[in-house]
Amino acid sequence: MMHYHDKESQVLVAAVRGELTESIHRGHIAVVNIHRHTVAYAGNPDHYTFARSTAKLLQAIPLLEAGGAEAYGFNDKQVALLCSSHNGEDAHAATADAILERLGLHESALLCGVHEPYHQPTAERLKAQGIPLTPLRNNCSGKHSGMLALALLRHWSTGQYSDLEHPVQQQMLHIMSDMTGIPAGQITLGTDGCGVPVFAVPISSLAYAYARLGQPIDLPDARAQACKRIIKSAANEPYYVAGSGRFDTRLIEVTQGRLIGKMGAEGVFALTVPEQGLGIAVKIEDGSMRALYPAVMEALIQLDLLQKHEIEALSEFQQPPIVNCQKAVVGRLQPVLKLEVHSKSI
Repeated sequence: MMHYHDKESQVLVAAVRGELTESIHRGHIAVVNIHRHTVAYAGNPDHYTFARSTAKLLQAIPLLEAGGAEAYGFNDKQVALLCSSHNGEDAHAATADAILERLGLHESALLCGVHEPYHQPTAERLKAQGIPLTPLRNNCSGKHSGMLALALLRHWSTGQYSDLEHPVQQQMLHIMSDMTGIPAGQITLGTDGCGVPVFAVPISSLAYAYARLGQPIDLPDARAQACKRIIKSAANEPYYVAGSGRFDTRLIEVTQGRLIGKMGAEGVFALTVPEQGLGIAVKIEDGSMRALYPAVMEALIQLDLLQKHEIEALSEFQQPPIVNCQKAVVGRLQPVLKLEVHSKSI
C-alpha cells in the first residue's frame, strides 16, 4: 500500500466571478479498489479527517448483520433512512416515527436533538403553522433510531446510547475499524453534530470501506448480506437517503443505483461503485459544502463513471451558479482538479 504523507492538498474547485477567480477550495480525493489499491487520487489520498455522516452507511451494518431488519420488519425505506442525513420532510419524519413504533419507543428516546428541517419549504411551513419541531425532523433521526434498534436487539440499555462507553458506540467504532482496516486505537474520536462519537480515518481508508460496502466479497456472509441490503435499500429508495433536491438522492436516481454516495458535514463525501469494486472519498480542506459536489462530479467525469445523459441530468451540481440578490447569475463554481491515475483498469 503506497503512502502519500508528503503530498499537499490540491485546488479542486474555483469560484469564478466575471473573468476573475475570486476564491479557491483545496482538498483531497482518494479512489480505492476492493484490494485496497489506490487507483487514482488528487492531493493527499491519505489525508486524515472525520468521516462525519459518510459513516452512516457503515454504522447501519451491525444492526442488519445481527438480523435487525428481519426482527423488526424494516422495509427498504426504513433501512435507507437508517443511513440518511435526511431533509426532515414529512415522509422522512413519518418513517423515523414508524421505525420507533416498531421498536415500541417514543420520539423522546432519540438523543439527536432538534434542528429545523434542511428542506426550506418544510421548515417555513412548520413555522407558519406553529408546529413544534421534534427530534424526528433531525437529519440524524434515522441513524439514532437504528442505534436504538441495535440496543434493543442486543438487550442493552436504550438510555445514554450516545456515550462512547455504551456497547452500541463500541459496535460503531469496531465496524469502522473492520471496514476501513484501521485499528480501533488509531481512529481519532470526536463528537458529531448529533451527539454521538465520530471517527477520523485516512480518506483512502474511507474509500476502501465504501469499495467493500459495494462489493463485499471478502466479508463474512452475514456482514456481506448486510452490505448488500444497505446498497439495495438506498438504490430502491434514494429519496430516504437525503430528499428533495439533494445531490445524494439525485446521484442514485440518475444512475439508477449504479453509484451510491453519502455526504458528510465539513465537506466530506464518500461513494461506492459496486459493479467495479471502487470506493471514492473526497474532502474539501476548508469544509466548504459549496465546493463538494462540483469536486465529486468532476472526479466521476474524469473516472468515466458518468454517462453523457447522466452528466446533463446532474449539471446543476457540476458548475453551480453564483447568484446575487437580484437572482442574476454573476459567477460559477468551477471544478479545476486533475486526478492522478495509477491504473487504467478502473
